[in-house]
Amino acid sequence: MFTRGSRGERGITGLETAIVLIAFVVVASVFSFTILSAGVFASEANKQTIFAGLRETRTRIRQNGSTFAFSANVGSTPAVYKIVFTVSNSLAGEPVDMTPPYAADESGIDPDFVPANTSATVISYADEDQRLPDVPWSIVFIGNHNGDTLLEDGEKAEMTIWLLDRDNAIADTADNAVVFMDTSTANGGGVGGVEATGTVIGKSTRFVLEVAPQIGAALTIQRAIPPGLRPVMNLN
Repeated sequence: MFTRGSRGERGITGLETAIVLIAFVVVASVFSFTILSAGVFASEANKQTIFAGLRETRTRIRQNGSTFAFSANVGSTPAVYKIVFTVSNSLAGEPVDMTPPYAADESGIDPDFVPANTSATVISYADEDQRLPDVPWSIVFIGNHNGDTLLEDGEKAEMTIWLLDRDNAIADTADNAVVFMDTSTANGGGVGGVEATGTVIGKSTRFVLEVAPQIGAALTIQRAIPPGLRPVMNLN
């Protein structure tokens, strides 16, 4: 009786041991799958974080060609009143909102404030005498484009940065062809450029422009005005 009972007990113990081992294997498999899944999800999250960081740090617009400065007389003093350059999209498939806050039609006072436009791109100007954090600017798409204000792959746009107001009723070479900006768009012209208390941009002035889109790093343009002012100057 004892021997048979011992054999029966040994059989039951072996079965229980097998069940326990199988349970361990199943639990280990589930745990391994959980760990692997968590690793995959973490890797995906890290990848998305890296891509988001790259979107924030990469410049989405680039300059094409030269930078031009235009001068005329404010009173009887020659001064730079606008800076013009061409930009394009530097990241395929990533359009940049270039809705301009101003337009220019070469009649009356330019630039012309467009109240219906909400601009996502901000442009700042700085030289050794002053910093203008949000200067007026206008844009004209050139070449092939689809008619909207998104700067997309293959498109180019000419940007005009306004530092003074241009009175188109007065000839370029006459006095008061350009005037200081005031703090209101109600009477025409821009807001945010050089005001009467500021310093006009004259000869040999070194300056920095920063074109900051809504997403991505700013495009920085550093140039110097020549020692002698002319109506149109290539700054490259």
